[in-house]
Amino acid sequence: MTEYFQIALLAAVQGLAEFLPISSSGHVMVLAHLCDQFGKPLPDKLAVNVILHFGTLLAVLIYYRSQIAELCRRDWQTLGLLFLATLPAGIVGIGYELWLADLAVKRLGANPLEHPITAGIMFFATGCVLMAVRGRNGDASSRDLTWFQALFIGLAQAAAILPGLSRSGITIAAGLACKLKREEAAMFSFLLSIPTIAGATLIEGRKLLVSPDFDDSWGPVLVGLALAFVVGLVALEWLIGWLKRGRLGWFVPWVFLMGAVVLGWQVWLLF
Repeated sequence: MTEYFQIALLAAVQGLAEFLPISSSGHVMVLAHLCDQFGKPLPDKLAVNVILHFGTLLAVLIYYRSQIAELCRRDWQTLGLLFLATLPAGIVGIGYELWLADLAVKRLGANPLEHPITAGIMFFATGCVLMAVRGRNGDASSRDLTWFQALFIGLAQAAAILPGLSRSGITIAAGLACKLKREEAAMFSFLLSIPTIAGATLIEGRKLLVSPDFDDSWGPVLVGLALAFVVGLVALEWLIGWLKRGRLGWFVPWVFLMGAVVLGWQVWLLF
């Protein structure tokens, strides 16, 4: 596979899976491992990761631009709830990056957040979460959330540091468990993703700039940026429409299938 094709494929998967409740981290990681095993390894995975995240961040900013403007102008209550809900993911993500990642590699021989087996198991966890809330709908808006409920949704997002555990899926499910309307649960989830994706992009971007392997040939990654942005916008529109019709459970067979395929692939590699 050519570099342009690989990055375009990763961008399409990132754009879809970032917003559909099927786990972008799980899909992109598995696809990158397959490229390494059966194709041409990507020359700069860090640069690709930064650009793909930035593309999906732009998609959220554009899709929810009016709601973001409203939040900044007058809805300080929801803004405060979003800030509180952001804290757990920030603490877990930075804590893991600074202290636990190296320890995990020393003890386990590999980073569990970069291993397909973790993704395979967590795909099943995502399916179970989606099954638990399929058909559920509340009558509350984001402004009705208590501080405790916002923190609960934030803790759900923090758990999604595990590849294969869908960030959008688990946070929407947490919102539905707090009796939010389906579209309100989705909006809170995706507004919550803005600081999370932005933070991850900044952390990875900083590592990229100081990396001795930094490659300034931006043609392929800019293609990835544009594609992740466009596909992300389409995926957002699809998901909101499906949520309104109570079709969150449609994604359960796919994540169960992905879990079985990924775990089967890892078992096959042992022989």
